[in-house]
Formats: sequence, structure tokens, C-alpha cells
Amino acid sequence: MELDLRQAIVQRVQGKEDEELTDIIEGSIDSEEMALPGLGVLFEIIWKNSTAAARKKMISVLQKQLPTGQA
Repeated sequence: MELDLRQAIVQRVQGKEDEELTDIIEGSIDSEEMALPGLGVLFEIIWKNSTAAARKKMISVLQKQLPTGQA
């Protein structure tokens, strides 16, 4: 049976307790770039299951945290 990347990541986090999920996410942040696809898959799940208001809030937070490009 061949798993794609999304399926492998979902299987890695399925059934985890809150603390375990937090550890996985925090362990991936500022880690090697290999962890970025995993965070992307998790963000995709969050995005797809968020309300329009929650999405707007995430976009607002992202916009505030992105560098402005001004030196």
C-alpha cells in the first residue's frame, strides 16, 4: 500500500492527545525545512475546517507578522 505525503502526516497525528499534537507542532516550528510540508498539511486541515471568521483572523495575524520589506 502506497501512502502519499498528506496521508502519512495525517496518520502520524491521528489519535494524539492535545499535548502530543502541541509537541509535534512546536517541534516542527523553526526546525529543518523537511518539517514544513507537515505543517502545511496540518494548516490545510485547520483551514478547511475553520469558519470564515476564523480564516479572516488567521489572515489578519499572518499579515501583521509578515515583514513589511522596508529596511
